[in-house]
Amino acid sequence: MAATRRGRRPSAEVRGEVLEAAGRLLLAEGLGGMTFERVAADAGASRTTLHKWWPSRGALALEAYFDAVRDTLAFPDTGDIAADLTEQLRAFVRLTTRTPAGRILAELIGAIQTDPELAATYRERYSMPRRALAVDALVRARDRGQLRPDMDPEAVVDQLWGACYHRLLIADQPLDEAFTDTLVVQLVEGLRPRGGA
Repeated sequence: MAATRRGRRPSAEVRGEVLEAAGRLLLAEGLGGMTFERVAADAGASRTTLHKWWPSRGALALEAYFDAVRDTLAFPDTGDIAADLTEQLRAFVRLTTRTPAGRILAELIGAIQTDPELAATYRERYSMPRRALAVDALVRARDRGQLRPDMDPEAVVDQLWGACYHRLLIADQPLDEAFTDTLVVQLVEGLRPRGGA
């Protein structure tokens, strides 16, 4: 638990410390163990402050999760779309299968099914920004001539990440790097321009 702090801290500092504390609790104990009371105590902030920024525990959990995984899931840009997609999906698999993040993400996805406000926050803060990174990478690759001109980047995102989320949430087949490598090879080979390298 954080020691009591004296003096007024800048809002950005408080917010960062709250997200860090929430992320620690979330990854250690899951959604059930992360409460406003515990986060406020750990961050040396008031519950009122937390409620001012986050309307619900789920909203705080979601932002804390995204904050905690942002660097891990950064989208590479080497100029080789197959390599970049492979590395991005491998990073997702490592995060969701080798750390508590996979369980947390599954819990959050479950929670948004019955919480419309949290679902909107999930789309705004997590899924849409993540989707935009992938779409942008695919568009750049198309513009470089690595992918067919008629490629639909939104559908490609669903084909690749949708398959990974399916295996994360319905574990009837393994979610591993061999699976993601196969996804990329089979999809990219089908997206290459006819007669292209």
